[in-house]
Formats: sequence, structure tokens, C-alpha cells
Amino acid sequence: MTPGGSSDSSHVPFIAGLREIAEDYDAILCDGWGVLIDGRRHFPEAAEALKRFRAKGGTVVLITNASRPDEEVRRQLLGLGVPQDCFDDLVSAGELALREIVARDGQAVYHLGPARDDGLFREAARRLGAPIMRVGPESADYVVCTGLFDERNETPADYDEQLATLKARDLTMLCANPDIVVAIGNDLVYCAGALAERYAAIGGRVLTFGKPRAPIYAAALERLKILHGGEVDKSRALAIGDGAFTDLAGAGRAGLDCLFIIHGVHREELHPEGGALDETALESLFTRAGARPKALARELFW
Repeated sequence: MTPGGSSDSSHVPFIAGLREIAEDYDAILCDGWGVLIDGRRHFPEAAEALKRFRAKGGTVVLITNASRPDEEVRRQLLGLGVPQDCFDDLVSAGELALREIVARDGQAVYHLGPARDDGLFREAARRLGAPIMRVGPESADYVVCTGLFDERNETPADYDEQLATLKARDLTMLCANPDIVVAIGNDLVYCAGALAERYAAIGGRVLTFGKPRAPIYAAALERLKILHGGEVDKSRALAIGDGAFTDLAGAGRAGLDCLFIIHGVHREELHPEGGALDETALESLFTRAGARPKALARELFW
């Protein structure tokens, strides 16, 4: 498989840059983590590609599974050097989870996740004008999961006993970030989705916010509608992402074309031992995701 060509096994074209297909679209829903940033830095070439798409009259909404409110995600992106002029707006899974927390005003919540995600509850309290009742698992009415307490040194299996306790109390879990793993630099770490997956496996009730679920795509398309001053034809909107089970699967369910980035979270799986692209592994990803992309790219370039 080579840039500008196509794979004999997948029949999905491999493009060298967004410019090859940009004219086919009026709007882009672009993943953040893995396409635009890696948690430590932003990717200038990706930002430039989005900037050029906007310069041609296109609209860009970032769609991310980050477990933080929209404005907090925006500050994080700008802090990593992402230029403001490469996107028009963004929607995060954390923002959708935040709305559910606000809707549960009066209920006590147990936060399963690191303290750095406390902004979710501070913003909920600000919107409600009253503190959020945060308690331990033994007296909570529901759970908000934003990740592992220490993703560097723990694995999801370390939480099996706690998850069993939550299940025994029949607590609903709000999963604020459906990602199973995410890359931070060259390291892969587990996310909230990994815990939610284990909780669901033992019969726990999980409300999932973010990709690949429909609500985040509906929210992103609504942002596009506002920006455009009218409905955007789905056939003219392109999703870009590196996660087969979030970005690709979500785009497929939403009826959107997808540009799939192969040098992202699946890089090691698709390039065993740093070698050539394993087309069998790529086909397996498509099958398991239940969707096929419109095109492939190594990274996002113009």
C-alpha cells in the first residue's frame, strides 16, 4: 500500500494529504487526541491541514473523547500550542457527561478517576450555583468514571473488586471518556472506557458519553448547523480519527465518511515491530469496528 494508491486487500485509497479529498467536503469533524495532539505536544502539520481547509471555506469542529468540559479542553489544546485558527469549535465527551451531572442535581456522586478531572465537578457546581455532593462509593447514588486513579502504574484488572462493589449497589456509571487506551507521547495508557467495559461485563449499567455513541455526533453536527446557519449535508462532512472503535465506528454509525489515520493509537498493531503496514491487521480492525473508512493516511497532512 502506498500513498496515492490503494490496497489490494482493503480497496481503501491511501492519500498523501487532505488536499486530495478536501474539495469533496464542506465540514470536518476531527479527532483531537491522536490526530492533532498526543497529550504532550501538538502536531503542526495536522493543524496546518485544518487551517488550510478552513481557508478554503470549510468548517472544522473538533470532536474528542476527553473527559473535561469543552472550555477546559480548549484551554488544554491552546496550551499545547494548537493554533486557534485551525478549528471553529469543539465538542467533548466530558461536556456531555457534565450535562448529565447537572441533570442529576441533588444526587450524590462518586468520582472514579484522577483528581486532575475535578474540573468536571467544579463546572457542574458553577452551572447549578451549588456544590456537587461528592461522596465515597458506599453512599453514592451514581458513579462518574473519568479514568484510572494512576494510569501509569495500574491496570483495569486492579479495579475488579471495586467494580464488583459498585455493581452490588446497582450504581449507574457515567463513562466520561469511552477510549480504552490513549497514547501520551510514545506510551499507551488506559482510559475510562477500559473500566466501563469491565463494569458492563459484570452486568453494571453504563451510560457512555463520546465516540462511538450517537449523542456526541449529534452535538457536533448541531455545532456545524449553528456555524453554517443551516443543516450540513452529511455527505459533505468528513470525520477524521485514529481510533477504529471510536472514530471509525462512530463515523460509520453516524453515516459519515471517515479519513482513518493509521499512525495513531493502532500504530503498533498495524506496524508490528515497526515494520511495514500489516494489511491483515488493518482488515481485522475494519471488521471489528463494523465500518470502513473513505480513505487512509499515515498522519494528517495537507
